[in-house]
Amino acid sequence: MRLRYLWLWLLIAWLAFAPIADAEMCRQRFGQTVCILKLKRSAKNYWEYRATVSVDGEKQRAKEIYNCRDRTLTRKGKYPIPFEPNSPGKLVCDLFKKS
Repeated sequence: MRLRYLWLWLLIAWLAFAPIADAEMCRQRFGQTVCILKLKRSAKNYWEYRATVSVDGEKQRAKEIYNCRDRTLTRKGKYPIPFEPNSPGKLVCDLFKKS
């Protein structure tokens, strides 16, 4: 009986102290490494994503809003800018594209 409790306690302790997975989603695109560091979908506008992106290891601006419906990028409450041809915006929007 004591052995069962010991095994149960060891199992709980092992599960409680397991490290949290911290993975970045990176892709090679057009000779650059584009990584999505943080991604959050808007609850109100499901086509908008707030993302923090790094290109070739350099973190881009703090938080940008990617509008996948209009294919625009908004930085800190400014006016929307259309996606550039090789921008990370296409990668952000393609993650959750419905097939």
